[in-house]
Amino acid sequence: MTTRTWPRHAMTGLYWFLALQFALGAITKYWPGETFFGPPYATQFAEWGYPSWMRFPVGTLEGLAAILLVIPSRRTRFLGATTLMFVLTGAVTTHIINHDGPVESWAAPTHLVITGILALANWPRDWRDLLRAPASHTARAPHPTN
Repeated sequence: MTTRTWPRHAMTGLYWFLALQFALGAITKYWPGETFFGPPYATQFAEWGYPSWMRFPVGTLEGLAAILLVIPSRRTRFLGATTLMFVLTGAVTTHIINHDGPVESWAAPTHLVITGILALANWPRDWRDLLRAPASHTARAPHPTN
């Protein structure tokens, strides 16, 4: 393995690890009963002051972001990381407002920092790159001139 490939493999592993965490989080938001994270999210969202149905949009955003993180494209990884930054900003704010202790709230700020770093690492050269169709990777043969 060359020196240049191991960091790329490590980053791919990090993307997959985070994607699995947020996919699991998305599934538990839809789960009707208790999870291994604690009481049902319908109950937790109500205790935090949100309607219990709010767990569905949050879970959907987490699931979509998880998918975007594993697609090997700077554009999709940027979109996935920034989506998670919005969700996690809400989570951190919720934990602060509700005076949750460090045991209940350490994961959200930690993940917010990590996804912020990933968003910066995948920042597009030009914001319009997010709106453009992906460039074709097939090289065309030069046109013969006789």
